[in-house]
Amino acid sequence: MTADSCRRKVHGPWHLLVALYLLLLGIGGTQAQDGYGFAAPGSFTLKIFRVDNALYPFVQVYMRTFDDQQQPLVNLNELNIGLMVKGKSYDVAKRQYGVQSLRQRQEATRSVIVLDASKSMAGKPFRASVEAAIRFIEGKRPQDEVAVLAVRDEKSGYDLVSPFERDGKALARRIADIKPDGLRTRLYDSIGAALQMCAMSAQGSVVRDAYVVSCSVLVFSDGHDEGSAVSREELMTRISGLSIPIPIYSLAYSKESPTYFKNMAALSKNSLGIYYHIGETMDRMTRIVEEIQNILQSDYVVTFRSYVPPDGNQYNFKLGLEYPSGSGKFVFDADTFEAIEPLPIPALQAQVAKLHQIMPAPRDGNPGSPPPGTPEVATTPAVATPPVERGSTESPPPAVGTPPVERGSKQ
Repeated sequence: MTADSCRRKVHGPWHLLVALYLLLLGIGGTQAQDGYGFAAPGSFTLKIFRVDNALYPFVQVYMRTFDDQQQPLVNLNELNIGLMVKGKSYDVAKRQYGVQSLRQRQEATRSVIVLDASKSMAGKPFRASVEAAIRFIEGKRPQDEVAVLAVRDEKSGYDLVSPFERDGKALARRIADIKPDGLRTRLYDSIGAALQMCAMSAQGSVVRDAYVVSCSVLVFSDGHDEGSAVSREELMTRISGLSIPIPIYSLAYSKESPTYFKNMAALSKNSLGIYYHIGETMDRMTRIVEEIQNILQSDYVVTFRSYVPPDGNQYNFKLGLEYPSGSGKFVFDADTFEAIEPLPIPALQAQVAKLHQIMPAPRDGNPGSPPPGTPEVATTPAVATPPVERGSTESPPPAVGTPPVERGSKQ
């Protein structure tokens, strides 16, 4: 954020508070839907899916954005974001919070590929799904991890082709060895196993120096389930009860009948994922998995300095998103953070010290606007993250993410 952009800021409460007031009166604006809904036509929404307090007094908020086509918003910066803690608004000009795209940072994502390897998928459908799965792996970042489950005639209903793995070449070799020879398709059992793998890694797991912030499931199938121990209804209930969303991206394809596609559509809709109707147009798969990778890497991280003493209590905060900046179109999402001291671990303390340099406290100790009639107090400029255009070759600035606490910690 430049000095000029700060001068464009109107002193006083940030304009999102005005927008909220208008919203309460029923005038203008847009509102995020409850639950895991998507944006209405011509609108957008956001979802906070993780809050990390490990670097307190700095809080990191991970959020996913959607336009009306369920695609991420691009090039967000501090002028798009309003922040309120305990009901009080932060002044964007005081630079007590910053915004970064996840693709610029060090945190890892995880994905589980569920590949239908039944005989009904043999031929062009299976070849296309294998090619698309490999393309998905090629599009990941070095720190991102992928696991692979094949729906097969095993006792569990699936075969663990690969646990979470970073090595793209190793993953590609394992996928290429899968044969579509299954007689039954216990699809729901396989998706349930994928969700369980994600749930065990969704609480900030540390694997080989990568902090895992999200996990997703990709399903390649015709949606036909045969003999699963878990019903679709039980799976839907499990998905609804997740504290951290695990999106299911369904690629529904078949050379025979689309009768069961609705099963995959329901699972995706209920999980904050996306359902793709492939049908017989198998050549679309590669483009679609590239789109999914773009979504996973386009999450945003809002880092803010909290001024609540570390007393161990939970405190409310709210993010407001205006897009485009100055448009008057906005949505909100709310969550809580825990005011706790960071653990006395050198790696954590080093990251906190770095954030203190990037985001120094204002001299008046107040992250909000000064009371009326109070002279402005100069603040030390902080380093703001500029938006990075798609396709840019410019190297992003170093990102500050939550580091692993120690190797060998519980996942």
